[in-house]
Amino acid sequence: PWDKLDITTYSWQKVLGGEGGHGVLVLSPRAVERLESFTPENRPLPKIFRLTKKGKVDAGIFKGATINTPSMLCVEDYIDALTWTDSLGGVPALIKRAEDNLAVVDKFVSENSSWINFLAKDPATRSSTSVCLTLDLTPEQIKEFVALLDKEQVALDIGGYRDAPPSIRIWCGSTVETADVEALMPWLKWAFDEVKGN
Repeated sequence: PWDKLDITTYSWQKVLGGEGGHGVLVLSPRAVERLESFTPENRPLPKIFRLTKKGKVDAGIFKGATINTPSMLCVEDYIDALTWTDSLGGVPALIKRAEDNLAVVDKFVSENSSWINFLAKDPATRSSTSVCLTLDLTPEQIKEFVALLDKEQVALDIGGYRDAPPSIRIWCGSTVETADVEALMPWLKWAFDEVKGN
């Protein structure tokens, strides 16, 4: 898709399980031309967003020069994650792992739909990585459900996103083993029954 993209950014934090706060910027020739030909008036930019120097793209940024000092351990971790990705079979293998994990959750939800459902009702809009689920519980009971799983050290940080409807979220990305997702499913039922008093 590179012929359609002028500027692309991504982070290895989520999908490859890396440290947060690091990202990659890819600029097309057209984006570089725009940076070099347009200077906005009276619009100061923080240093981190300054990609030009004296009217030209600051090539040093794209050759390893840093704006702020990144952790080299994080960069090395990313290189290791890319090596791991290659060893599995590349991006298609990562996608398959996430889809296999989602399939485990999908099967569980279909067998327990009286109390647990996907937040995204349309399967076409469901994420195979950050899987969000609603429960037949009040917001307070969902907090209790999350706290139970945390206390048992079964699932950490499983509460729904702050701005989302009351829900839980399960990371099913490629860094998670399918057997671990399978092992989590009975715990969801256990926590639900505990909170409901079943």
